[in-house]
Amino acid sequence: METTKFANRHIGIEEKDLPQMLGKIGVKTLDELIDKTIPSQIRLKQPLPLAPAMTEREFAMHIAELASQNKLYKTYIGAGWYDSVTPAVIQRNVFENPVWYTSYTPYQAEISQGRLEALLNFQTVVSDLTAMPLANCSLLDEATAAAEAATMMFGLRSRAQQKAGADTLFVDEEVFPQVLAVIRTRAIPQGMKIRTGNYKTLEFTPDIFGCIVQYPNNSGSVEDYRAFTEQAHAAGCKVAVDADIMALVLLTPPGEWGADIVFGSTQRLGIPMFYGGPSAAYFATRDEYKRNMPGRIIGLSKDKYGHLCYRMALQTREQHIKREKATSNICTAQALLATMSGFYAVYHGPEGLKEIAGRIHSIAVWMSKQLTRLGYKQLNEVFFDTLRLQLPDHVSVPKLRTIALSKEINLRYFDNGEVGLSIDEATTVADANLLMTVFGIAAEEPVPDVAEIPDAPAFTGDLKRTSGFLSHEVFNRYHTETEMMRYIKRLERKDISLAHSMISLGSCTMKLNAASEMLPLSNMAWMGMHPLVPEDQAQGYRTLIANLSEQLKTITGFAGVTLQPNSGAAGEYTGLRIIRSYLESIGQGHRNLVLIPASAHGTNPASAVQAGYQPLTCACDEHGNVDLNDLREKAEANRDNLAALMITYPSTHGIFEEEIAEICQIIHACGAQVYMDGANMNAQVGLTNPGTIGADVCHLNLHKTFASPHGGGGPGVGPVCVAEHLVPFLPGHALFGNDANEVSAAPYGSAGILPITYAYICMMGADGLARATKAAILNANYLAACLKDTYGIVYHGKNGFVGHEMILECRKIHEESGISENDIAKRLMDYGYHAPTLSFPVHGTLMVEPTESESLAELDNFVDTMQAIWKEIEEVKNGDAAREDNVLVNAPHPEYEVVGNQWNHGYSREKAAYPIESVRWNKFWINVARVDNTLGDRKLLPTRYGSFD
Repeated sequence: METTKFANRHIGIEEKDLPQMLGKIGVKTLDELIDKTIPSQIRLKQPLPLAPAMTEREFAMHIAELASQNKLYKTYIGAGWYDSVTPAVIQRNVFENPVWYTSYTPYQAEISQGRLEALLNFQTVVSDLTAMPLANCSLLDEATAAAEAATMMFGLRSRAQQKAGADTLFVDEEVFPQVLAVIRTRAIPQGMKIRTGNYKTLEFTPDIFGCIVQYPNNSGSVEDYRAFTEQAHAAGCKVAVDADIMALVLLTPPGEWGADIVFGSTQRLGIPMFYGGPSAAYFATRDEYKRNMPGRIIGLSKDKYGHLCYRMALQTREQHIKREKATSNICTAQALLATMSGFYAVYHGPEGLKEIAGRIHSIAVWMSKQLTRLGYKQLNEVFFDTLRLQLPDHVSVPKLRTIALSKEINLRYFDNGEVGLSIDEATTVADANLLMTVFGIAAEEPVPDVAEIPDAPAFTGDLKRTSGFLSHEVFNRYHTETEMMRYIKRLERKDISLAHSMISLGSCTMKLNAASEMLPLSNMAWMGMHPLVPEDQAQGYRTLIANLSEQLKTITGFAGVTLQPNSGAAGEYTGLRIIRSYLESIGQGHRNLVLIPASAHGTNPASAVQAGYQPLTCACDEHGNVDLNDLREKAEANRDNLAALMITYPSTHGIFEEEIAEICQIIHACGAQVYMDGANMNAQVGLTNPGTIGADVCHLNLHKTFASPHGGGGPGVGPVCVAEHLVPFLPGHALFGNDANEVSAAPYGSAGILPITYAYICMMGADGLARATKAAILNANYLAACLKDTYGIVYHGKNGFVGHEMILECRKIHEESGISENDIAKRLMDYGYHAPTLSFPVHGTLMVEPTESESLAELDNFVDTMQAIWKEIEEVKNGDAAREDNVLVNAPHPEYEVVGNQWNHGYSREKAAYPIESVRWNKFWINVARVDNTLGDRKLLPTRYGSFD
């Protein structure tokens, strides 16, 4: 074994493990297993033509060289991105900490209490600053949050409005251009019309159902929308406000002047710009719209013994449950970044935020006065941080730009010749002096430096914030680094992550996020870049993006790629939007049906609806394969209206469809396109690919197959790869001069994550990637072989093997013992494991995906754990344990119960807490008992101020 080879560090299985594993599975070689698992007709004939694998050291030098090509100028462009200072205690203990960045979405509340508390902090910050009673725990970015607001208002139309055909959304002309572009992409396929103009002159007509305005607006002007909001409500229209979260520290919040929805970005709360992302969008609304609001909501509940705890509330709104009736297709959010922003508010507290916002505003006010003295006309009467300037006659834009660039300064240049500048948290007195020097040289006027900038009064009259915020103790206690560090660590200890044990979630691919992949993200050359800087300042990013794009095209067998979608669900939507644009271009825009097998990924139906399509379900046979006859019949019956097939491969049932090539041919014969969901790409890379199989488009989950962390529920990235004929319809951006199909605010979406995947591919190389895929399939079949005689495996491929994941049968267990798959999931926590995927895609089952990163020792320990739980089930079944009082129905057993003075169970504390020997040296202590989900939904408490008393 070459110990310097990265693939040997990433892949948990060693050569010496193969005889035991292959013997258990019943094959002689790993190649034999692969040959019997993946259909031969779709196998790649040659290795992927990728560059030779780099060592970790070689990649570190390579990525450092790319970073050096980025020029970090002082940037005042604003327009939705602002330099922000990440407190070191948060960067070190959260952003760079695998316990926070490798954890999964907190569906299992009992082992996610730290993340849940941190996200409830975030919701409280948003709710307080917007003065709205309800906030979710983040969306993808500011522009997609705007699109979600548009969709939500459209869905909230009254019956009278729907009957009258109210289909027009008014968007004020001073909304950020990238926000408007994403709204257009989303709204038009859903039957909405977009009207833009000046909100002051809008005449409300019966066709208008909602309005979106910005506060402060694109020019930086703070407008008073109170009268407009009253007029909108009188006309039966909802009002959504894109609000700057930092400005709300000083400005009257929209919730106090009647807004129905408030959304925006929390990037200003301690998150680097990352060349456009990731950062957490926020979304807040009225309490009565809680079931219409997109995204996840964290709420309070109690455990079975009455202890207060946290959980994800209203989970029945989730996409894989509601399917085509879901409020949104959002799956990955921005949990890690939301957590960081919440901690930022905890660390600074209300007074600290007032100081930061006040300093930003004071510098802007001072700049406005000084620039006016030099002959520049400041066009914003009321502003927070942004000035829009009309230049003196003797100062041209080219002249000013040349001087600014010579001082390594970026300003914003409007098409009409006006210039903008936005002050941010990182702006110092020295920065302000240098800025004034630039404008002074351009105006040919001397500008003396100042030693300090006087505090400016915030605002006057109705625009000044008078209400308090962040009054909860958590925001007023942890203001020293010692206290903050301990608070973060206290929450960290309540969460299971990949730092503790294998997370065997099927379809979620919780694999190693290697330290060598993560390290570059802490380099300011990647963190501090504004997405709208001139191209020559971002050569490092541009080269990385070009290189990664070529790698992904090679891996998928496709001709084009976009990196813009900032989640897997956004990738699904983008792929369908591309198909829609192509069909419209060839006169087939009337096609409105998307065929989706029952074995497809759970978000597919909601994505189809979001793209303006009607989903049509295709059945599966008793073996879990797509029912070829049903697919053919439905495709033929709807051939004139069929737009696409959405198929997951291998399927969510964990098997490779033998007829996949024929399935693609059937769809193409009907004039439709094949969309392949890339959620399970970890079973394809290096062995087959969508292009070879016959698909037209697929999205990739970088947070699954390509080693980017899940971050407790995000960030994710969902690049979309397409065949040649679809390349012209890939998403554009205003920065490229074409914003058609734009799906995220930034040109390259969450570009800050891309170095991770680039590192993974560069260091794995073609051979390493193929080995990883083989190891993932090997590990899954090993677990299946170990567990088939007890639990049983629901579906197999033609030759009796599974793909990279399998579904454990638990329905018979429930029939015979009363023990449910949920009981098994909770009992796993006592053994130190996160549960597999629960009751999806088949109700009453557990879906397991071990990935390639786990060692044989960890796989065997998981098997020992599952078999020990099987024996516990047998005890209940045979009457040796009471059905009402056993280790399964009472699981998990929290620490406070195990060490308490009273023990009211018919089994020992040792059986509850230390069921097998391996738990003794890796015990994860749980701090709450089983959470009462019904209580948390019945009384939704989404902020730190909630109480059940």
